[in-house]
Amino acid sequence: MRTFILVLLFCINIYATKISDVANIVGVRENQIIGYSLVVGLKKTGDGTTSKFTLQSIANMLKSMNIDMNTIDIKSKNVAAVVVTARLKPFSRHGDKFDITVSSIGDAKSLEGGTLLMTPLKGVDGKIYALAQGAITIGGKNERGAGSESHSTVGLVYGGGLVEREVNIDLYHKKHATLSLKESNFKNSVAVQKAINAVYNTQVAVAMDPRTIKLQKPDNKSMIEFLAEIQDIDMDYKPQSRIIINERTGTIIAGVGIEVKPIMLTHGDITIKISESENPNKPAGSIVIDDSLVIGLNENELYTKNGTTTVANLVRSLQKMGASPKDIISILETMKSAGSISAELKVI
Repeated sequence: MRTFILVLLFCINIYATKISDVANIVGVRENQIIGYSLVVGLKKTGDGTTSKFTLQSIANMLKSMNIDMNTIDIKSKNVAAVVVTARLKPFSRHGDKFDITVSSIGDAKSLEGGTLLMTPLKGVDGKIYALAQGAITIGGKNERGAGSESHSTVGLVYGGGLVEREVNIDLYHKKHATLSLKESNFKNSVAVQKAINAVYNTQVAVAMDPRTIKLQKPDNKSMIEFLAEIQDIDMDYKPQSRIIINERTGTIIAGVGIEVKPIMLTHGDITIKISESENPNKPAGSIVIDDSLVIGLNENELYTKNGTTTVANLVRSLQKMGASPKDIISILETMKSAGSISAELKVI
């Protein structure tokens, strides 16, 4: 039987936060890099003879070492073909080390105990930005005490990446910069503009759209000093109301203050009545959940009054009525379609 989980996140309409928490500096970001290689030293848990690309890779590697061998003569099961992925942090410098992820692409059973051979890691432009090599770590034990078999074909090499090419970001000589809000919102964009201009008593920030704020540094500061101060400024932030639903696990995450508008809805044997009346009718023998929520005598009707019902207490009441996670998710989706819920509904 699936378990229903309700997570309530306390939030208010407007609260103070730092600009660095809600906006990024355009151009300052991580870069994805990728490579292909071999993992050796496995205990007969590597790729079998059906993985032709692994056998060809072994033959090519041996040929580069002046050993000419035909792929049909290679029977080793101690080698696995892998894809190596990593994120190159902004302002990474030559010689910096970073962690890498190694994932099997053949029919290997496990990468445990293996060693990744030297792997060039390339960016989207095809240039080599780093090299990777080292012993692979799979992880601990699972709940049953056995090795984590479901994840044994994916491992990590801690500090196994080495930066060979830097991604140059010249901020010092720039006179202009751009902030990008993590979520599009007109009010927040204007709030960032007002907060910055209030600190400098001049028009150094201009909101260009719901997500973009253009900056012009003052003459008496470097761009680095300017951006450091910008990120530390407090602003009035209005979070976007959102309901997150995970249909696979039956998890619902909703803000406490998301109001439900008047609606009459029937789903299976469950009836929901939300009216504009301040004193909704309470059928004889009904069960009062709180001042605004009432469950009918037959336990399949929910009565409430407008202005007091939120998604949080609605879900709580439906759960008390015995509604399944699937039913509750369907009801919320229907109410969103009918306009009874104005918050963004995201199903993952």
